[in-house]
Amino acid sequence: MPTALFISPHLDDAIFSAGGLAGLLADRGWRTVLVTVFTGSVVPAAGFALACQLDKGLAPDVDYMAVRREEDRAAAAILSFTETRWMGLLEAPHRGYHSAKALFGHVLSEDSVALVLTSQMRALRAEFEPTLVLAPQGLGNHVDHQHVTAAVVESFPANRLAFYRDTPYAIREAEAVPLPVLPEQEEESIDITAALDRKILAAQAYASQIGFQFGGAEQLARALRSFARREGGGTPAERYLGEGLEMLADAA
Repeated sequence: MPTALFISPHLDDAIFSAGGLAGLLADRGWRTVLVTVFTGSVVPAAGFALACQLDKGLAPDVDYMAVRREEDRAAAAILSFTETRWMGLLEAPHRGYHSAKALFGHVLSEDSVALVLTSQMRALRAEFEPTLVLAPQGLGNHVDHQHVTAAVVESFPANRLAFYRDTPYAIREAEAVPLPVLPEQEEESIDITAALDRKILAAQAYASQIGFQFGGAEQLARALRSFARREGGGTPAERYLGEGLEMLADAA
């Protein structure tokens, strides 16, 4: 049975960005594993991390990441993921990034998460020996996405990798480009018509995020449908780059 690892920086990125492909692969009998990196709880939160919780409408004493992990579990079930993994690392606001501007800037010299993250990625490679690994392109330049993309490139063979367009950043920033560590090549479109409705339902499971990110559940559905049609030139699609896309045909 071929195995696909969907590597998500946060509890929503992979579903928003690559949920269509996840549904298609599950339909084709693949083992699909959703791996989310930055999932650790800090209770009570403080400073900018607390502000990131409050602006989602959650009270200060709520375990924000516990809420998000349950949303992730529900989203994964909708797309028939075989397994869900939470790596337990702390998000950037808990690692010294104290403003929204800092989240989308340079990685701090004192941010030491890269070594742990690379070790975790190599452990995943040894455990699953994946046929295909899906990871972010780094559109939007979020520091957590930068870390994940770099660790995946370092830890897995290039011919097993495909990189998704980070959504909603790809919707907001049409001219955003992949991180420099990624190959310079044309993206390929994958028709997700058969899985688009499920992708939207799964994305709507992240109830704590969709108001902030999209304005609500209905707005999310409209945005993802419109974006998918744009990505496929009229046919709902997701776009990827990387040598690993060849594995989709080889392991059909």
